[in-house]
Amino acid sequence: MYLNRFCLCLSACFLSVSLFAQLPSPLEIELEPFITGMNDPVGIYHCGDDRLFIIEQDLGHIEVYDAMGNDLGTFLDIGGLISNGSERGLLGLAFHPDYANNGFFFVNYTDGSGDTQVARYTVSGNPNVADASSAELIINVDQPAGNHNGGHIAFGPDGFLYVALGDGGGQGDPNNYAQNPQNLLGKILRLDVDNGLPYSIPASNPFVGDATVLDEIWSIGFRNPWKFSFDRLTGDLWIGDVGQNDWEEVDFQVAASVGGENYGWRCYEGTDPYNTSGCAGAAAYVDPVAQVSHGGPYNWCSITGGHVYRGSEFPNMYGKYFFTDYCAGDFLSLTPNGGGFDQDEVLLGQGFGWVAFGEDMAGDLYVANLNGTIYKLVDPCGDLDPQISGNDVSLFTSGGDNYYWYQDGNLVAGANGSSFSPTEAGAYYCVVELADGCAASTPTVNWGIVSGILGCTNPNSDNYNPSAAIDDGSCIGPNGEECVADLDDNGIVNAADLLIFLGAFGQICD
Repeated sequence: MYLNRFCLCLSACFLSVSLFAQLPSPLEIELEPFITGMNDPVGIYHCGDDRLFIIEQDLGHIEVYDAMGNDLGTFLDIGGLISNGSERGLLGLAFHPDYANNGFFFVNYTDGSGDTQVARYTVSGNPNVADASSAELIINVDQPAGNHNGGHIAFGPDGFLYVALGDGGGQGDPNNYAQNPQNLLGKILRLDVDNGLPYSIPASNPFVGDATVLDEIWSIGFRNPWKFSFDRLTGDLWIGDVGQNDWEEVDFQVAASVGGENYGWRCYEGTDPYNTSGCAGAAAYVDPVAQVSHGGPYNWCSITGGHVYRGSEFPNMYGKYFFTDYCAGDFLSLTPNGGGFDQDEVLLGQGFGWVAFGEDMAGDLYVANLNGTIYKLVDPCGDLDPQISGNDVSLFTSGGDNYYWYQDGNLVAGANGSSFSPTEAGAYYCVVELADGCAASTPTVNWGIVSGILGCTNPNSDNYNPSAAIDDGSCIGPNGEECVADLDDNGIVNAADLLIFLGAFGQICD
């Protein structure tokens, strides 16, 4: 009798499992209110525990909240030191990588003269209150106008402090500060704040030893870098740079970079020439990995750079870089595709006022709006993560209301249950759908089919069946009994069985 046996490969061929299975439709996020009632929040940070610290631009406050969004009070008030209005105020906060031991944190603000100040403070004996008298000025930079101050600061994976500065304001960078290597404006700086007072220059900074470029400079050619972030897993640097008339751009620097990149402004806005007077050829500049037009379909005006999601709560968001726009409120994502990045719409048309992303200790993401609310980015289908299993006959999944089985990317007609018995070899997965419309696919498995007569295929066995193509484990030794010395069950007693015996010799058996 000929039988067809359908088997799921359980060794190396089991299965080509796709760890990040493609959803049947693009990710769509929601914004869940987390903290309300703030005044001009422009930054969201954590210090290595489950609290969130929010900076209020015009008040000059840092407010601290617990993991549930409860207000723990004002951490620091430097309202008397700042100038505000236009794009001035308290603009940045960074906790030292060893904050748990040294209590150091750094702020970036515009002082009473409108100039950039970066200062170090220390926490007090109360973990929710800073010592306002502990200020140590680190660096100050003259600002010729009230806009394009940049303001974001962050520690990189290398332990150095990175400081973003805009081009000094004005239409089209009239003084060409961003391309001037003897000026800090329009640059990202890299400072060692652990060795030397108020800081020292890292020996690995790209222009050390080049008298034509200031040693503090890490990268060049920004109009107004409004928020940058380091991917906490890879160390890659992502920068949102605000455009002039036509393009908002996302710049990218791999973790292995030695610095020195020139991102093009004012020579280029995005990939378009802007003012190329005195500029080098296009190959001298680094193109953005994404750019969004001031025209249709999005009509953006001012990018807000974001973060890569590295949390565990929403697996479909994992590894994606999220960013938005101040005016349009469209939320987009960038996902690595092996040679570049795929750009996807994840939430559109959320309106005006989106100014900052931040992440908590767990890697979950938040976004601030000038309406005074901090929102958490959530995947409403985040709990749907279907898996696949099988036996010799069928494949199984669960957890849905509707099921759609696919073979080699094609829908299998009539295969609408939680189990499915393939009749052909191929790559199979199932799209699992909930009643609310959330849908996700299982990982993909490779299903193989073998056919033939079942029986003993060992010619040295008493019940050898020369017609059998598939061994069913029934082989027996002489006199119709199992061959007790065949320790590896291959139907032959040989040296391999002796090695198994010697390996076990001397053991005490229960």
